[in-house]
Amino acid sequence: MAKFELKYLGRQEYKTTWHYQQTLFQAALQAKKENRLVSNQIILVEHNPVFTLGKSADTNNILLSDNFLDAPVFRIERGGDVTFHGPGQLVIYPIVDLEHFNMGLRDYVFNMEELIIRTLDYFGLIGQRSKGASGVWLDVGEIDERKIAALGVKASRHITMHGIAFNINTDLSWFQKINPCGLQNKGVTSLAKELGETQDFKKIRLLVVEELNRIFI
Repeated sequence: MAKFELKYLGRQEYKTTWHYQQTLFQAALQAKKENRLVSNQIILVEHNPVFTLGKSADTNNILLSDNFLDAPVFRIERGGDVTFHGPGQLVIYPIVDLEHFNMGLRDYVFNMEELIIRTLDYFGLIGQRSKGASGVWLDVGEIDERKIAALGVKASRHITMHGIAFNINTDLSWFQKINPCGLQNKGVTSLAKELGETQDFKKIRLLVVEELNRIFI
């Protein structure tokens, strides 16, 4: 029996997916309080351009006024600072009971990063973790260290929401409007930029699903 249900939503406005996550999250919490089996869900989605701020994010990390951002801004429940979501970026939102998978929160964060690291390996790229910064990076410790996937989560009673965003064919110029994840002088990259050409988004999504099935067993 599958331990989670996968939902691919295609392209969707951020606010719609956010509210959907909240609905699933509250239902999972209620099931757990009542000692019922939690329905584990993993959402894969692309968003139209949007900026999101974690619950303690510094608004000074948005470098332009609202009139020049050309995208909405939402302050949400996850940890972390400001990030961008948009077309060409695969966002993965697990709403799962970590106890079902024998994971603590630290293991979960490690595994979500590992998901992207394993996917990058298919393309000959070495994804890494950077001390003191979440997500997945390339060339850690080098002058051109750059982030390819951003991570931000919320958890309650071992139920998770929000997740990780993987830049595949993302227009990176959007990140010039913010200090991504609150970090100054740190680069952002995409799979397309690293490989020098636009990538097959569906193919990569299917690779990610394969890795999800290996991690959430």
